[in-house]
Amino acid sequence: MTARTIRPLTPERDLAAITAFYAEAPDYFLMADGEPPGPAKAREFFTDGPPGCDPADAQHLGLFLGPRLSGLAELSFGFPEPGDAYLGLMLLGPWARSAGHGRTFLAEVEARARAARSPALTLAVLKANPRGRAFWEREGFTATGHTGSYTVGDTTHHLARMSKPL
Repeated sequence: MTARTIRPLTPERDLAAITAFYAEAPDYFLMADGEPPGPAKAREFFTDGPPGCDPADAQHLGLFLGPRLSGLAELSFGFPEPGDAYLGLMLLGPWARSAGHGRTFLAEVEARARAARSPALTLAVLKANPRGRAFWEREGFTATGHTGSYTVGDTTHHLARMSKPL
């Protein structure tokens, strides 16, 4: 069995691994952005965040299976409400899916949010991503009723906010 490690990521140490991960696992970005992610998207992993949150306060985590980066998560604090934790991104490479790694990775994210005394963990899921929504529902997230949309090219994506009390 391959050793599984979850650790913080930094741009200085991990940018090349994130760029390679995105090249090997472009499916989410092809769906969400209409194009494969490149080096700029890898750099944005460390600078993007929800409204009103300082990306410098976010936690950027990597799931490694052996030496291979196999998952990414970005956890911010202060959105949608002060003190809340917001999971802006959690992705697994296709080779890491359907093996329990998502549940383990999410448990680590939740533990970090609880350690920060966040009362809830919130995220947004694309309507175009029913497998993702099914995962979040299995893990105890429920729709909050807040929705949104954005347009990329000719495609308008609809989002639903989901939350889980911690």
